[in-house]
Formats: sequence, structure tokens, C-alpha cells
Amino acid sequence: MVKATPYGSWRSPITSDSIVSSSIRLGAVRLDGPDVYWSELRPTEGGRQLIVRYGPEDELGSVTDLTPAPFNVRTRVHEYGGGAYLVHQGTVYFSDFANQRLYVQRAGEAPEALTPEVTPTAGLRYADVVMDAQRQRLICVMEDHRQTGEAINAIATIPLTGGMPKILVSGNDFYSSPRLSPDGTELAWITWNHPQMPWDGTELWLAKVMEDGSLSRPRRLVGNVKESVCQPRWSPSGTLHFISDATGWWNLYRWEGERGEPLFPMEAEFAGPQWSFGQSSYGFEDNTTILCTYIYEGKTRLARLDTMARAMDEISIPYCGIGSLQIGKGFATFLAASTTAPSAVVRLNLSTLQTTTLRSSSTMTIDPGYISEPEVISFPTTGGFNAYGIYYRPKNKDYEVQVTERPPLLVKTHGGPTASASSALSPSIQYWTSRGFAVLDVNYGGSTGYGRAYRNRLQKQWGIVDVDDATNGALYLVEQGKADKARLAIDGGSAGGYTTLAALTFRDVFKAGASYYGVSDMTSLAAETHKFESRYLDSLVGPYPEKKAVYEERSPINAVDRLSCPIIFLQGSEDKIVPPNQAEVMVDALKAKGIPVSYLLFEGEQHGFRKAENIKRSLDAELSFYAQIFGFELADDIEPVEIFGEVK
Repeated sequence: MVKATPYGSWRSPITSDSIVSSSIRLGAVRLDGPDVYWSELRPTEGGRQLIVRYGPEDELGSVTDLTPAPFNVRTRVHEYGGGAYLVHQGTVYFSDFANQRLYVQRAGEAPEALTPEVTPTAGLRYADVVMDAQRQRLICVMEDHRQTGEAINAIATIPLTGGMPKILVSGNDFYSSPRLSPDGTELAWITWNHPQMPWDGTELWLAKVMEDGSLSRPRRLVGNVKESVCQPRWSPSGTLHFISDATGWWNLYRWEGERGEPLFPMEAEFAGPQWSFGQSSYGFEDNTTILCTYIYEGKTRLARLDTMARAMDEISIPYCGIGSLQIGKGFATFLAASTTAPSAVVRLNLSTLQTTTLRSSSTMTIDPGYISEPEVISFPTTGGFNAYGIYYRPKNKDYEVQVTERPPLLVKTHGGPTASASSALSPSIQYWTSRGFAVLDVNYGGSTGYGRAYRNRLQKQWGIVDVDDATNGALYLVEQGKADKARLAIDGGSAGGYTTLAALTFRDVFKAGASYYGVSDMTSLAAETHKFESRYLDSLVGPYPEKKAVYEERSPINAVDRLSCPIIFLQGSEDKIVPPNQAEVMVDALKAKGIPVSYLLFEGEQHGFRKAENIKRSLDAELSFYAQIFGFELADDIEPVEIFGEVK
């Protein structure tokens, strides 16, 4: 029986318990012959990440756990990691989170340390490892924290017998993507320097590899401070390919003679921001055929590119989010999700184009009657521009509402800020829509997927453009009759947490918000953050301390007097990117002003929550907070969050 119940008070089968107990985080697909490997972050194991394997002989849906406890496969290079393991002929090489040493795990054996202990612990870190079988060594990105001051980054080698790393390439601030040619005679890599981020400006370099393993005649091929180059790859015959945004869009190129030749120019993004190592959005079916993913008009697509005919055909598969693409003999494997099914490891038969799910990120089955389908929207924003977002209407087959009632709206602001929202199924978004909330996932100016010009809208404008786009998106939905102006909320994590706090402080649109490990003090972020992001704000705000006044002006902590709506803060105690004091200073200021505020500090968590109990508590706490602020009854029996200050 359908019940007439106010928005926000709907009972939903999509509970925080069901989300965390049935969910894992999938990542880093790799191939070793016909065998498929990937990483699994398991919240129920304290957020431990391990490597699993699926072979063609295995029963469909079954996997073999390879990484024994307590090993945790994660690297801290650039703090965001990625590229934490390599598989070669059944042997796994991986970085362990606790000490950042490299380990080797042969089939059927326990892991053994490959690199020695150093002082301080985790003083040497490794990522993006590739095999140099000819010389019996690994090639990787190394980050050295053993000295005072900034970490030193380099490309290094490590013998397969173990031992200290040997520097191969150094001198620049950052390195990524060392890629050895099929015959082992050439090495390509990506490098860049402060203050560029990898999506701002990078360079592609190439060198000869000598018999003794040293490099000869290194030279820059393409790239500069205004061109972002990424993902170098070698075709089976040894032709170097890469992705560049020289035209304003990340497109595919190959190195021909002495120049980069575009393969299929179009206003689409064939790569995303290189926040982490080991990203893969294309690969080779054969010497002339590339399988690739790209984002066009806000949607991710899979295609087959004929490099001889310069023709590209889209492959029709029921997925809107595709990543970690790997190509084997007659098949491709990737991570993918749809609007109605969660992320999964998928195998694609390249002859029949049939897909098979090898592993799903969730065992939870959601009745379609509780799933809100995403709607990609654009809306007018400040300066005559259009901004983008993904809109979800409230949906629950068990409830209806009065025609005159408008739903509360939760605007979600992604992190980065150089990142993007996806229309792939998110159980945490459906948690809200199935309870009667509308949701707008905003791709504000600065987001990726819409070309370099759209990314550059945020240059020197962080805290302005993103805030304008988030608020204008909310107001647009109010004007469309799709949201209640009196019940507008906003949340976000990390950089999205900053946008949330800035929108609540500097605009009078939202009535409540939730900051997940968000930035409140730009000056502290500029002074305290890690090497990878230490000059990021140069492009987003301006050089520090020269533009200190701008930093202070855009920091919510310096404008608490303008803040008049409630906020809940959720923070990890061991966050090195946005330390807890960023939240605590803001919380104290709100308490002093008498504005309702909640603060949850999760012990042992870092930048982003990985433990099941903390993911569950943060989701329920945010819901409880809005219920108390907006004055609606919850159908769920959850622990109320404590609010300091009088709720009016």
C-alpha cells in the first residue's frame, strides 16, 4: 500500500548497514596472461586493501584472496597512491601500507620483503611498478622522505633479488608512468615541476636503455607548462602512444618520426585527472586497433579505434562508468557500473562483445522501485556560462506526497576540486533519494570531463566559481519546482568540503550542510599540506604568501560572523591532507556564536573513511542532523547525532 508521508520520513531498505556490510571498493585491474587481478578495499576488515585473482578455470563469481592479513596493499606516494602492485608470471609485487616497503609474493607462498627497512619507517615509498625482465629488475616511481624538507621523487630500479633502490632518473619535482618498450630498449616517462599539477602541465620524456640498464640521450618529446600529457603506452610493435590536451581536450596521439600525431581528434576526454598512479583508459587489441574509453557530453563510453582507417566505433554496453581498462588476448577487463548496478569487475569478449561480471562491489540487491535514475542537466550560472550536474529525484515505490510539497534538496560537491561526479549507481546517493531527498551532484567549473577551458574556469577562482555553480544549481531546481527553498542542504568531502563551507559562509542560500574533512582555512592548507599538493593552490587561488590576503578573504574560518546556518563536521584523526584542526577551529567558532553544530572525530581514519563502522555512522549522523534541523521525523531507528546549540 502506497502511503502519503512527508519527504525525508520515508522508510528505505537502503540502509547504512546494508551499504557497508555488503560493499567493497574495487580498483586497479591488472592482467597476467588470462588471469585477472584487482584490488579490494574491505570496510569490514578495517579498510584493509588486498589483491585477489580470478582465473578462467575458476567458478564465475569466485575469487582467490592472495594478500594475507595483516598486509595492506597501498602506497603513499603523492599520498593518494595508486599503482601499488604488479603481477608478472604469477608473482605479485606490492607495497605494504604499514612500512611502505615492496614485497614479493610468489604463487602459493607468503610475502617476502624486497626492499630493506629504512629510517624513518615509510621513509622510502614506491609506486607505478613495471617489470624489466631482461635485466631482472623492477622500474618504479620512488619517493624519499628520509631527509628534512620536501620529499625527493625519482624513477628508480630495484633488483628482483631485493636490495636498495638505484636512481635512474631524478632532478624534477615529480615523476610518473615509467613505461618500458616491448623490446626493452627504450623507456618513456612523465614528469612535471612545481607549481604545475599533472592536469596543468606535464612533459613526456624518452631515453635509450643501455645494456647495463642506465639511460642514454633522454629527451623531451611533448608537453609543457600549458599542456597535460599522460598515460604513455607502447603498441605491441613498439610505437609510443600517449594522451595530450594540446587541443583543449585529452585526445589520443602516437609518436611518429619527430612529432605527436593525433589519432582521432574530437571534443571528448580520453583521460581524467591523474590524481593517482596506474590509471588506464586505453589499450591495444593489436598493432592497429585501440580499445579506449572517453567522456562525451558528460557520459563515459567505450570504443574501438582503427588507427589505420582513423575510424572509431562505439561499443554498446550497459555501463556509464568505465575505468582501469586492460586488454588481454581476445578479451578486455575493466571496472564499470551502470545507473542501476554498482561497480564491478567486468570481462568483455572482444569477438562477441558479450560482458560477464567477475566481481561486484556489492551483494546488495536494490529493487528498481527504490532507485532514482540520474538525469544529466545543465543550468545557467554566473558570467553567462552553463554549469553541469546530475539530478536525482526522490523515489520510493512505497510512498507518495502531496502535489504541493517540494522535497528537501541535498547538493553534493565532489572533491579535487579537479575531479568529477559520475552517473554510475551510488548506494549512498540512493540512501537519500529513497528517503525523500532530491540530490544534485554538481560538476562545477573546474571539473573534468568537459575540456580544458571548463577546467580552467576555476583558475584563481576557487571559492567563487564552484560556490556560484553549486548555489545556482540549487536555485535552478527551486525555480523548476523540484526543490524546497527552505530545505536546501549541501555536503562535500575534502575540496568539496571547502566548497560546502564557503557556500554556507559566503552565500545565503543553503540552510544546513555537512563537511567531510573539508578545508576551512586556506592559509593552513597552503602551509601544512604534503608535497604533491603544496603548490596546487597557486593555480586555484594564487601564489602564497604573495596572495595571502586572498587566502584569508576566501577562508570560511575568517568569516564566521557571516555564517548563520547549522553544520555537521566529520573528520579523521590521522588526516595528513586536511588535519583535524581545520574542523576543530571552525567548530569552536560556531559553538561560541551559538550556531547549531555537530562534530564527529573518527580515530585512526585518514583522508576519506575506510572503516565500515565509520562509513555507517557518518551517513546516519548526517541524516539525523538534517532531520533535527529541518524538523521531520525519521523512519529509521538510528542513533541521533548530538547537536551543540539550540535548534530553532
